[in-house]
Amino acid sequence: MFKRIACIRIGGGEIVRDAAEETPVAVFVNGRHLTTVALSPGGFRDFITGYLYTEEIIRSPGEIESVRIEENRISVLTKNIFKRGSVKKTILSGCGGAVSYIDTQKLPIIDSDLAVTVPEIEAAVAALPAPGPLDAVALAEGGRIVACAEDLDRHNALDRVIGRGLQNDLDFSRTVAACTGTVTSEMVRKCLAANIPVLASAGSPTALAVEIADETGLAIVGSAGTPEMAVYAHEKRITGMGA
Repeated sequence: MFKRIACIRIGGGEIVRDAAEETPVAVFVNGRHLTTVALSPGGFRDFITGYLYTEEIIRSPGEIESVRIEENRISVLTKNIFKRGSVKKTILSGCGGAVSYIDTQKLPIIDSDLAVTVPEIEAAVAALPAPGPLDAVALAEGGRIVACAEDLDRHNALDRVIGRGLQNDLDFSRTVAACTGTVTSEMVRKCLAANIPVLASAGSPTALAVEIADETGLAIVGSAGTPEMAVYAHEKRITGMGA
């Protein structure tokens, strides 16, 4: 995932540092171009499974007939070869594209009675790789990490762990997603699509992410593992918070 690159240090002298590799990958579904994404190399099967699932193009890995992975292209054939996909957007355009708004009624609602403890959340975030050039996401179940991935973009990393969970028949309704960086509305949407009830980050959520989570049953925890740790939405899912 890294390549050694020569560079010149400010103040003089040539040094060699690790640079994250970036691979533009075109995604085709049933012969039609769906999107092009920038990914870290490798693990494309996990990514495409999770991506198609969170984009609601498939509802289970069993709907995938075949996946052909090349250096800069992923070609997917679904069992319904007439299936046409489109990329979902959390933010929709209003009349003439002049207004943006969220239609939360079109988003899934979390269906889970999961409640997790503060130590479980702290342990999940602590298990993430050390901060670096790549974003990281992990899925934890019962305090145990069951999937972890890194990528240039945390949205892609989330798709990767969801894809791995799908292939291992993981019950997402019993899991916590832990991540680095800012929690965005798109990360919330992907958790809703997978029915992941708790999203915790070492960073903070956006106001829009909190607004959507409030209306859809998703718990968001920010600054996890620090003295500033706080619950931004659906605090009833978090036990042992104290007075």
